[in-house]
Amino acid sequence: MDCRLITCLLLCTFSSCLSSKPNFVIFFADDLGFGDLSCYGHPTSLTPNLDLLAAKGLRFTDFYSTSPVCSPSRASLLTGRYQTRSGVYPGVFYPGSIGGLPLNETTIAEVLKPLGYATAAVGKWHLGIGSNGMFLPTKQGFDEYLGVPYSHDQGPCHNLTCFPPDVKCYGVCDVGVVTVPLIHNENIKQQPVNFLELEKAYSDFATRFITTSAKNKQPFFLYYPAHHTHYPQYAGSDAAGRSLRGPFGDALLELDNTVGNVMATLQKTGVINNTLVLFTSDNGPELMRMSRGGNSGLLKCGKGTTYDGGMREPAIAYWQGFIEPGVTHEMASTLDIFPTIASLAGAKLPPVMLDGFDMTDILFKQGKSKREAMMFYPIDPNEKYGLFAVRLGKFKAHFYTQGASHSASTPDHDCPGSASFVGHDPPLMFNLEADPSERYPISLKDRPDVQAVLEQIRTIKAQFEATMVFGESQISKGSNPNLEPCCNPDCSPKPSCCHC
Repeated sequence: MDCRLITCLLLCTFSSCLSSKPNFVIFFADDLGFGDLSCYGHPTSLTPNLDLLAAKGLRFTDFYSTSPVCSPSRASLLTGRYQTRSGVYPGVFYPGSIGGLPLNETTIAEVLKPLGYATAAVGKWHLGIGSNGMFLPTKQGFDEYLGVPYSHDQGPCHNLTCFPPDVKCYGVCDVGVVTVPLIHNENIKQQPVNFLELEKAYSDFATRFITTSAKNKQPFFLYYPAHHTHYPQYAGSDAAGRSLRGPFGDALLELDNTVGNVMATLQKTGVINNTLVLFTSDNGPELMRMSRGGNSGLLKCGKGTTYDGGMREPAIAYWQGFIEPGVTHEMASTLDIFPTIASLAGAKLPPVMLDGFDMTDILFKQGKSKREAMMFYPIDPNEKYGLFAVRLGKFKAHFYTQGASHSASTPDHDCPGSASFVGHDPPLMFNLEADPSERYPISLKDRPDVQAVLEQIRTIKAQFEATMVFGESQISKGSNPNLEPCCNPDCSPKPSCCHC
């Protein structure tokens, strides 16, 4: 059958013709670089399930997150809006953060709930906890939640085991805060978390949620923001020591095993043909960790920077029978996931400015992207400087550049924190198709074609920034140690007594 006819039938089926609605599964890896997966060229990563997903699905080469660090990129995925609008900046949330993703922001889960969807989040939330858990997933449209509500290095890890039989976690992580908790819905289930059993608990939770939803014939949305492959890496007995890449490779393999378990469950429950599966990552690799920090492949720098290595991510879309296998070079973003899911589900979009675009033409027609440009904000955006970079088509213009401690240890002097803030006038221009490593700035001299593109970029930048109203910074509200999750809240002395 012709692909376009299939697409027409698909849209008809799920918008009006049948009562059945599609299911959605989002895998969101953590600090996974563009060059970390086997299907993206890494020679020793062991990722058979993701490789199969890529072989049978659509693999993106030009897919971006909105931030080079965790919390802002998660806010953008779930809301379809740049983090500057929601106030999830600068940097990331901490265990005692007072702020969180504002409750007046609308998440994917919240637009699906009125349509009868079952919704669940499992893994790393990192969008705040707040007083009495007011910012947890269960307050943001999710029926169920199991996970660590922030990064698993935001707590002491020197006395914990990351790999069996008794290999201590590499590094010391944060000190002076509570040990990392495992939360079910709004209650602490375990503190400190058992890293060796954590991914199995997540995988079991996800497969149970899918099985229950399928049994109830209820459409579902599963959001799976993984801890892998964020530092410190960990893995249980099914993955530890089984890759050629050491601890990082073992952690990645454990995530891959979970992807395989979820896909097998979709198949077993008979909903595989009615489920869109998306896989991507929140930001680039933490190069300061060296071999334990991930790989950005041929892209420049990594986490913390607005070079492509910090925000260009591996991405795979799979829908058996509807997405043809292949590779797309169309530009897309985590911002585009919200409107795409809303379109396929027939959900009503919130009455706010969205920054995402419907990707159905890319997914089902191998068509063009509706996204004209991609905007790049740094870790600490502000209205004075605005955007650091803009990509239009194959060209990217850097108005400002700055390194980051997250990208230290590389021989490229532009990457580490010692690479100070620099404004560029005219901007640094790169052709990302010819030079994806952003190594060779294009001279504007005697290049009227490039000068014309730069003028287009300046216009797009000005138009975009004119629409940008910075939300109140949630992260700048600071922290309160009393808000750190503690399973024994009346114990003393804190934080060391928070064990259960």
